[in-house]
Amino acid sequence: MAQMNKEHILKEIKRTASENGGKPLGRTRFENETGIKTSDWFGKYWAKWGDALTEAGFTANIFNEAYDENFLLEKLINIIQELKKFPSAGELKLKSYKDKSFPSLRTFEDRLGNKDEKVSKVIEYCKDREHLADVLEICLPLVKPEVENDSIDVTEDVSDDEDEIFGFVYLIKSGKFYKIGRSNSVGRREYELSIQLPEKPVVIHKIRTDDAAGIEAYWHRRFADKRKNGEWFELNASDIKAFQRRKFM
Repeated sequence: MAQMNKEHILKEIKRTASENGGKPLGRTRFENETGIKTSDWFGKYWAKWGDALTEAGFTANIFNEAYDENFLLEKLINIIQELKKFPSAGELKLKSYKDKSFPSLRTFEDRLGNKDEKVSKVIEYCKDREHLADVLEICLPLVKPEVENDSIDVTEDVSDDEDEIFGFVYLIKSGKFYKIGRSNSVGRREYELSIQLPEKPVVIHKIRTDDAAGIEAYWHRRFADKRKNGEWFELNASDIKAFQRRKFM
């Protein structure tokens, strides 16, 4: 077993960086691939990981790039385009195992957060980049699902008993796409989407109903040939007018 001294750690930093296309690994990935724990160097040889990388001969610009959020987002976008879908944790882990230049699953989770947070960050990154429209189309339907109990009331004046019975099927526009979904509160849903989508969502119309699931399914079937992904559709003016003609179903 190799002696865990400064020279050995520096040698491993250089070796793993060479295998990673010349870029030193982040602390977490380095530990996973070498077995060298933070406790083996922290407070003994260096005060922070950046100091270890500097002593190993890497400049701040190089090793900061390995931790840069945009760098991770670009890697994530690459695999989204490769798989034609948002990758699962297992797919990210497998990609990292097969491709040593690909960040570890833990690195993505440490820097970009859980799946919902990753999706939101990818959407934000892609919104002003026309060449990433395919990625945006994949990610838009993955925004946080509706919640059933809301604190924001709809504009209609209904009693508490009616609130328990009636819901809404809504048509919301963001960019060139339209989302057909259901919720107990359209106002709440519009707010949730507004903090996740690249363009401010606009409520086009809402249909009050005592069978939200059934009516939502009806419109999804009606516009099935125009579905882009999930609950998102590419509708024309005629489609929108057809939806707007219904006040209650």
